Amino acid sequence: MAERVEPPPLDHSRPSKPFSTILKMLIVQDKLISTELLTEQFLCQLNACKGACCWEGDFGAPLEKEELETLENIYPSVKPFLRKEGIEAIDEQGLFVQYEGDSGEYGTPLINDRDCAYLTYEKNGTAKCGIEKAFEAGATGFRKPISCHLYPVRVSKNEKTGFEALNFDRWDICSAACTAGKKANLPVYKFVKNALVRKYGEAFYEELEAMVEWLNG
Repeated sequence: MAERVEPPPLDHSRPSKPFSTILKMLIVQDKLISTELLTEQFLCQLNACKGACCWEGDFGAPLEKEELETLENIYPSVKPFLRKEGIEAIDEQGLFVQYEGDSGEYGTPLINDRDCAYLTYEKNGTAKCGIEKAFEAGATGFRKPISCHLYPVRVSKNEKTGFEALNFDRWDICSAACTAGKKANLPVYKFVKNALVRKYGEAFYEELEAMVEWLNG
């Protein structure tokens, strides 16, 4: 009878293949994170897109519920930085609007179903958030909606479970940013580091970085 040969023990210490081929989502604290935030590169190129994400699309910038009160409090300080058309849209629609459908989410109002009402333009035609202008001028301590700060990362939340999922939002208007990101070898999660820290805190980002280092071996 032939002697039975035992297979070598499996090493479960880390994946044997690149993590991008075997993982789709990571969990950091209680957040689900798409591995595309680790594998895709991004570096915003305003000279190429001119800030088109501020006027393209069917909806304004998504707003978190706590940001609604913030907008109410800071609007008097932000208003002087806005365009006449934006002020008129806000006067007509309100500081924020609620999306139709089951989501019940809120967003910024639009000017003629196009520009965000808080959008302004620089002399070279590049879009600039009026709220961020007020922040940079020291008129308010609120930089801009976190959804804008996090872009190209989009956050979706399951109200029943409380889980939040972070995904990379692919948009053709950002093709130059993806090309520049590859040249700079800048992963999406590093590009939005400040926004992630702002939303989830330093400990969250440090845990994410530690996980990335472990996965990369």
